[in-house]
Amino acid sequence: MFEDNLLVCRACGTQFDTSDRNVLKNCRICDDPRQFIPPTGQEFTTLAEMKGNYETMMAPDQTNGSIISLWTEPKFAIGQRAFLIKTPHGNVLWDLITYLSDEDIRRIDQEGGIQAIVISHPHYYTTHNLWAKTFGCPVYLAVEDREWLCREDSQGRVFIEGNEKEIIKGVTAIKVGGHFPGSLVLHWGDRLFIADSFITVPSALYHEGRLPGTASFSFMWSIPNMIPMPPQAIVNIWKALKSYKFTTTHGAFTGMDVRDSRVKARLLESAKIAIRAMGYEESQFIEELSE
Repeated sequence: MFEDNLLVCRACGTQFDTSDRNVLKNCRICDDPRQFIPPTGQEFTTLAEMKGNYETMMAPDQTNGSIISLWTEPKFAIGQRAFLIKTPHGNVLWDLITYLSDEDIRRIDQEGGIQAIVISHPHYYTTHNLWAKTFGCPVYLAVEDREWLCREDSQGRVFIEGNEKEIIKGVTAIKVGGHFPGSLVLHWGDRLFIADSFITVPSALYHEGRLPGTASFSFMWSIPNMIPMPPQAIVNIWKALKSYKFTTTHGAFTGMDVRDSRVKARLLESAKIAIRAMGYEESQFIEELSE
């Protein structure tokens, strides 16, 4: 397969349009200040080199068997998970992992295949051309972030231009911005798949009885380099989500699921904590109430 020999960044999992290591010296995704180059330097691999050394794990959500997490072991690149969301109207894959084997394709096909792929932001673009081609489905990306595409092959790409897009009935991509201008979350039923658009923090996972001022989520322009979003970007995330109902958030990594009837209120509370910490005690947003 042609894609098997194209270069893949070991640090972020992005696939490029060349197999020539003399041509590709740097990953433009990792050179961006939001990401980083490992201390050992920039390194590339290929899907062909990965075969036999990695495995895709699949596990159903503990409360809803129609949601299946996919992740790579041993950890590769950023180490995020993807979600196969099985609905009566078709299956949606939220975000991506780089590795895709023949066995993965067989197992996903057994679950009904993939009718649409939605990717939250450029750090997870990875091998989306291959996934879209393999499953014969469109891949939805925010138009604001198209400059970060690293392959010219445009098969299946659909750019979301508005603030939201119903992907299939009941599954809606919502543009919240902040981390990247086009950063997306995905809403389905009472669940919100958040990726890196805002981040589940450790105090979210055991929150009952915690002291006032304890955050559940943080808002970062750069996660590895710990650069926060500006206050207005945080406010914009809340504005984009204020009209939606959700009681569960699914983060980018395994174990980062928050299940609580108050999770939406906790998102607003976390936004206020972040804005106050930046010195905006008198912000009008501090008086905002959750519905």
